[in-house]
Amino acid sequence: MIIRRVVAVIGYLIVASAAQAADRPRGVTFFNSVLPVVQQRCQECHRPGEIGPFSMMTYEEIRPWAKAIRQAVLTRKMPPWFADAPHDMFLNDRRLSQQEIDTVVTWVDNGAPEGLPEDAPKPISFSDGWRIGQPDTVLELPEYYVPASGEIAYQFISVPSGFTEDKWVQAVEPRPGNPAVVHHIRVLAREPGSKAFMNQTPETSEQRQQAKSHPKDDGSGFLDGPKVGAEEMGAFVPGGDPVLLEPGQAILVKAGSDLVFEVHYTTNGKPQMDRSRVGLIFAKKPPDTRVMEIALANYNFRIPAGAANHRVDSRVTLRQDMTLLSLWPHMHLRGKALELRAIYPSGESEVLLNVPRYDFNWQMSYVLRQPRLLPKGTRLESAVYFDNSPNNPNNPNPGVDVYWGDQTWEEMNIAFMRVGLPPGVSPVDVRVPPLTPPDATGQRTVDATSRKEEQKPE
Repeated sequence: MIIRRVVAVIGYLIVASAAQAADRPRGVTFFNSVLPVVQQRCQECHRPGEIGPFSMMTYEEIRPWAKAIRQAVLTRKMPPWFADAPHDMFLNDRRLSQQEIDTVVTWVDNGAPEGLPEDAPKPISFSDGWRIGQPDTVLELPEYYVPASGEIAYQFISVPSGFTEDKWVQAVEPRPGNPAVVHHIRVLAREPGSKAFMNQTPETSEQRQQAKSHPKDDGSGFLDGPKVGAEEMGAFVPGGDPVLLEPGQAILVKAGSDLVFEVHYTTNGKPQMDRSRVGLIFAKKPPDTRVMEIALANYNFRIPAGAANHRVDSRVTLRQDMTLLSLWPHMHLRGKALELRAIYPSGESEVLLNVPRYDFNWQMSYVLRQPRLLPKGTRLESAVYFDNSPNNPNNPNPGVDVYWGDQTWEEMNIAFMRVGLPPGVSPVDVRVPPLTPPDATGQRTVDATSRKEEQKPE
């Protein structure tokens, strides 16, 4: 009798357990498998107030987009990433692993089950309106009126920092007040006494026409660095990233500095108002590495009408040691691809960045997991490709030759680089060609002799 009762109890427990198991979702569900991927890979942009076209914070928000998400991850359209490099090369690599792709696809193919909320990971805490977290200080521009139509030259607007002591800045995030009319924002720190960007005269159409008289392009380039008394802090660009430096790295803003905002407004058929701003987070202590932005470029190019794969080269030789921290390429609507290579004094060569499919709408930064020491004597070489043909759907006009210019229907070829130097190094010394010593008015100009030497074909 006892044996029968024990068997009966065991049988009941097995049946009950099986019933409970049948009630629990099996396999891949939103809460147990997909939400962790979404949190780490999607929510930074797909949340209220950010660039993503819809929010991905809840199951109810994501479920209607399930099939579209499946297609986007299978084709690797999302998350956006354009560098051709090993997965461990860049700290901010957005690419999904094959396992993450398989998880999303399996979930959708099984009907996108929700699962149990208790299986969900802890929510990620975001600072409302900021990707860098809550800033230590926020500086705003005055309101700016954008007309319904017409070309607007770059605007240079100064805002006092109010800093009564030198500040080391570890994170910078410019944010447009009205993204519909703000194409990009650059923020620069201008130290007291400097006249950089003061009474800046916008470039005119006539000046851009003079670009056609540039000398023949021989592949020479220049390395632009901080201006005298003014230093790049960060930028907002389409699909770009805020500056978020590692511990021990920071940007110097001197006491009494102004912040200069270079703003590129574009009209969209309706009058608009904008009031952009920038958020800053300060380093907790003076850094080991002073961070600044430099740019390798070449002004002397002409992209022929109809050319489908026109190449523009730039090259410079570094005049002092520096440590490469991150890179981001910049072209306009005809930009197609970029490769940046370092040839070290030892003769060894390394590709620092290869973007075989450039997208003007996603001008993201690529942050090196292992920063690269670029010794004095290292030659940097970039090859930038443009598609000025009718087959380029973004091409404003394939029937014209194209030259360097500020507006998006003109072109640029720039490899921006964020580099580290010892805190005591003068930032203007990174420029190639170098600047001359200050004259009696305090101004410094490009050394014409050095530029001539730099432009000799190698």
